[in-house]
Amino acid sequence: MSSQLVAAVQMRTGPDLDANLARARILTEEAARRGAALVVLPEVFAWRGPRADESAAATPIPGRVSDFLCRLAADLAVVLVGGSFLERAAEGGKSYNTSLLIAPDGTILGRYRKIHLFDVDVPGEVSVRESETRAYGRDVVAVPTTLGTIGLSICYDLRFPELYRRLSASGATIVTVPSAFTFYTGAAHWEPLLRARAIENQCYVIAPNQAGKSPHGFRDYGHSMIVDPWGTVVAHASDGEQVIVAELDPDRIARVRREMPCQLHAVLAR
Repeated sequence: MSSQLVAAVQMRTGPDLDANLARARILTEEAARRGAALVVLPEVFAWRGPRADESAAATPIPGRVSDFLCRLAADLAVVLVGGSFLERAAEGGKSYNTSLLIAPDGTILGRYRKIHLFDVDVPGEVSVRESETRAYGRDVVAVPTTLGTIGLSICYDLRFPELYRRLSASGATIVTVPSAFTFYTGAAHWEPLLRARAIENQCYVIAPNQAGKSPHGFRDYGHSMIVDPWGTVVAHASDGEQVIVAELDPDRIARVRREMPCQLHAVLAR
């Protein structure tokens, strides 16, 4: 398997669905023009507004947002991780925070629903209670692709290393972490957590974040990153909307795992 370029798309998403989808297309097209074979959008890339409006904003699968993602992947012939968006749940009035993995022909390869919901009083900012409007996911999702096995996760999942061990045990060589990390938590924890997950599991971590002022009243951290299996940050965004690109080298994964065979030495994880 040869090296390929991968991209993380950093956005500033608001409550205008049409504008958000148009912006996502522009930025994904930029990533494709720069040669990316895999493009990852951020968490809640399609719509982000008041919690009270989430039920109305959620869409089914298939539906408008999933159809948009499938067309986008097919138009650009890229593997696309559709960040996440609100998927209408079957009952209860809540929605799933869902990430789709889509093949270059527009076929949906995998669907991950966020397992760990962010119910936190962010110091100095606001209180967030995702579980009031969102349903918990249950399944760990890792999908073989032409680029390697891709493990799906979303934002707050990053703080739970056992999920990434499960993804690694399922063969993941690439992990995606579309996020909307706050500035307060991101400034302290974003990079250390991303590098730790990459080092622990000896995989690439692709983590696009939201940037700017969120509709919920707090500031998003930005600073999207791509981290290699040794824990080296190989691409790093700043604060605004932008696309970052880095090389994904399968030989790098094999070399790191050969030189530091942690997965063979694991005892408690067996």
